[in-house]
Amino acid sequence: MGIVAGLDSSPDFTRIVVCDTDTGAVLRQGYAPHPVDTPDGATRPSDVDPQAWLLSLGEAAGGGLLEGVQAIGVSAQQNALVPLDAQGNTVRPAMVGGDKRAQVAAADLIDALGGREAWAQAVGCVPQAAQPVTKLRWLAKTEPENARRTAVLLQAHDWLVWQLLGRPVRRTTDRGGASGTGYWSAAAGGYRPDLVELALGHQTMLPEVIGPSDAAGTTPEGLLISAGTGETMAAAFGLGLGFGDAVVSLGASGSVMAVHTEALADTSGMITSLADATGMHLPVVTTLNAVRALRGTAELLGLPDLEALSDLAMKSTPGSHGLVMLPYLEGERTPNLPHTAGMLAGLRRESMRAEHLARASFEGMLCGLADALDVLRGRGVEVRRIFLLGQAAELPAVQAAAPMLFGAQVVVPQPADYAAIGAARQAAWALGVSQGTLDPRTPPVWQGAAAQVLEPGDELAVGQAVRQQFISVREQTHPGAFRS
Repeated sequence: MGIVAGLDSSPDFTRIVVCDTDTGAVLRQGYAPHPVDTPDGATRPSDVDPQAWLLSLGEAAGGGLLEGVQAIGVSAQQNALVPLDAQGNTVRPAMVGGDKRAQVAAADLIDALGGREAWAQAVGCVPQAAQPVTKLRWLAKTEPENARRTAVLLQAHDWLVWQLLGRPVRRTTDRGGASGTGYWSAAAGGYRPDLVELALGHQTMLPEVIGPSDAAGTTPEGLLISAGTGETMAAAFGLGLGFGDAVVSLGASGSVMAVHTEALADTSGMITSLADATGMHLPVVTTLNAVRALRGTAELLGLPDLEALSDLAMKSTPGSHGLVMLPYLEGERTPNLPHTAGMLAGLRRESMRAEHLARASFEGMLCGLADALDVLRGRGVEVRRIFLLGQAAELPAVQAAAPMLFGAQVVVPQPADYAAIGAARQAAWALGVSQGTLDPRTPPVWQGAAAQVLEPGDELAVGQAVRQQFISVREQTHPGAFRS
């Protein structure tokens, strides 16, 4: 029996799990928040000194947590751009998160290459404010001296792996992390240096993209470091997703991703074509409105929390007595309606009750995510099983409605550090390949996540009728929204 570690450096904290290489059982774990100051009025900072990630890592690994560990995998927040100068020093703090400063830069880049379709064909996605390529454009326009000094581009997991290895000359990344940059094509499996130059104004050194089971290197102490990957890909790997599996993630906004055999170019920009941590692909569709629609409804009804909203919704029935909510409270990305607003339809005397509005908010949120699933299904992505993630996945109203509206088996995994577990599984794979005990094409089989399994059952027909009611209202209000 060997042991490996997986660390997940999220936007707010570092979490480390130490796992048995054969079964994936978590043996011990560590946690530490990032020592980062958040500006007044901000959810989290847009600029972070990467040293904060190292300090957090060291604290999380304290107390002998890594004793006996043979290999480490690194997962980290996506879209965190770390620009380095020719000596390997940071040019400026890392640019992290969905950086609203870069929204104008995203529009500039789209026009500079010739439109959304040109970007979708080039790298499988249309630039968004969060992506590294867009942050490069912002840097060139706003901090030209820092842009000029930038010689190497890394993301958070690349930088952490490089630090753990002692800052070698060789810098590496993986397909998953590279696919989110906006200058690497999942379809072609290679960089587009011309897009870096388009954004930044000059060429830079880019990290070598190594294979899913490859090692990035070995520390002077003999600890093997695997390729590392982004949080999304690590969580998918930790959950054990395979062909036919999709994930619906319920945050303030929502996302739907599925394992697929090929990269999908999407001229509408609704699909972001990411690579996964196994050699397959992870097409992702994002909605701007998920749990924020529930929170808005709870506030409107004067309810203290989402649990109370769920309890109230359970007093209604499927279809909410004809009440339909289009949950486009922040505009919407899927369908592409950036300047629209949400709406309520089907108001009749008998439907104007608090429980029906509560139910309509859950059905509207889930129907919006079902629209996102249909974008993938419409491109040939097979969806047999749906993993439902996020705190709201535990709500009875979500669990009652999701299987019938999604039209598939729904799996609600128990809360766990799936990104850290995925990083550990990657470490076990690289370790096994280096020892000759594992096939570089086949990851180790670990025990699956403990989960609740929900079937649509007899309510499938009812759910599809509710879904059709939602589609009818959407089509009447926004005709042809999905025909682009």
